[in-house]
Amino acid sequence: MTKVLFGDRIGREGRLRLGCSAVILDETRQKILLTRRTDNGQWCLPGGGMEPGESAAEACAREVWEETGLRVRIVRLTGVYSDPNQLIVYPDGTKIQVVALNFEAAVTGGELGLSDETTAFGYFSLDEAAQMDIIGHHLQRAQDSLLGDPAALIK
Repeated sequence: MTKVLFGDRIGREGRLRLGCSAVILDETRQKILLTRRTDNGQWCLPGGGMEPGESAAEACAREVWEETGLRVRIVRLTGVYSDPNQLIVYPDGTKIQVVALNFEAAVTGGELGLSDETTAFGYFSLDEAAQMDIIGHHLQRAQDSLLGDPAALIK
């Protein structure tokens, strides 16, 4: 199982990995889409790692498609997250410090469904999400996205 370790500058024990996540709102703009991961059972925003040869927006749209079946348009960058005090350790021993770009995304097509990476999905209010077993800083990313600040936050 994937583990998240915390400690003073523990990120230096890993390598950097650029990732992205998407905040997708329901029609009321009051609830966010979360998925439940197959690897650790935690809830999260759709997202994942950027691959060589794609832009950050393309990576985010691809990850949303792979995990949810939804086609999205990237609306705006809402935050950049790079916690040096967090280290992700994968079952194969790979250690990474994530640098995550969080985007607001709008659904343009597709059909919401499960994938081999997800076991459940749903739209939840921030209060509901706060009571769930949610990955790392994903709740903070969602909260930051809903602030309505046109400038991206750097954390």
